[in-house]
Amino acid sequence: MKFCTKCGAQCEDSANCCHICGTSFVQANAAAPVAAVDPHDHTAEFDPKDISENKVVAMLCYLLGIFGVIIACLLSTDSKYVKFHVRACLKITVIEALLVFVNIVPFIGWLAYIVCTIICVVVRIIAFFNICGGKAKDPAIIGSFGFLK
Repeated sequence: MKFCTKCGAQCEDSANCCHICGTSFVQANAAAPVAAVDPHDHTAEFDPKDISENKVVAMLCYLLGIFGVIIACLLSTDSKYVKFHVRACLKITVIEALLVFVNIVPFIGWLAYIVCTIICVVVRIIAFFNICGGKAKDPAIIGSFGFLK
């Protein structure tokens, strides 16, 4: 026997709805699985041809820092994929530049500077390997910052 979740009435096992209040026992959403979507993955927004042709140029951003950004901007002016990675790399570069001011504070500032610099290097490495895989993902931590969208 089934029990209605709304009114508590006892119903037959084969019933699709409650005979007292009419509440349905069949859940419409239970049959349709929901696909998980990563909100930080923008790969589908870019043309696969653009990605394959401009992977190496996009890698320069993370390998060479600000010089890589300048070279990437000069080499690939019309690639949306490269522009995405240029913006992401500029976020990392701006944060690294701002970290210099943290370095002014003795001891605690020095420690924070070292830890944050290591985090920025790790983020660059992860972003580089995302490009190797042909992905356009916002870099971890840095991608959530709102500037340079």
